[in-house]
Amino acid sequence: MTSVDRPAVPAEEQTPHGPPAAPADWSYPYPYPVPEPDRFTRFVLRLHDRAPRWALPLGALACVGMGMAYAVLSDPTRSDPDAPPSCLLKLTTGLDCPGCGGTRALWYVLHADLPAAARHHFVFVFALPFLAYLFVAWAGKQAFGWRLPQLRLDNRVIAGFLVGWLVFSVARNLPWAPFTALYV
Repeated sequence: MTSVDRPAVPAEEQTPHGPPAAPADWSYPYPYPVPEPDRFTRFVLRLHDRAPRWALPLGALACVGMGMAYAVLSDPTRSDPDAPPSCLLKLTTGLDCPGCGGTRALWYVLHADLPAAARHHFVFVFALPFLAYLFVAWAGKQAFGWRLPQLRLDNRVIAGFLVGWLVFSVARNLPWAPFTALYV
């Protein structure tokens, strides 16, 4: 029996959220019973159904704003040189992690010092305009129904970016002369 040949499930056997309930005879295509959602899940689903469409983009914007506020208020550029690093990888191995310098780069971007930001994390500064556009396009569509042109990235472009980030992460930890300039 294919998906086209499946019998219609009567309305009284369907659940309001999720797949329809299994029929009494447990025949194909229902190999197991669908569990009933718990109270918390039902609460979250009701909350999601009642929330205005701008609530999720506003929540995401609040999270980004809190991250920016943390970067501005903590001023990561003024830490004591002898202070232990806050990154667990750097604390245990002495190596810079792939995101090391990102908070300092954000601080410099927020203060319009792009060369210093690129000095601390070039990949972050490179990716920031793309991430900002993706967020604006998503939030605009969610909240206001805007139809901005989609940024369509081929899988090879994404793979190339990730490989470039990996090469950058390895190169900044090499102890030889041209790579020591990448150390933060």
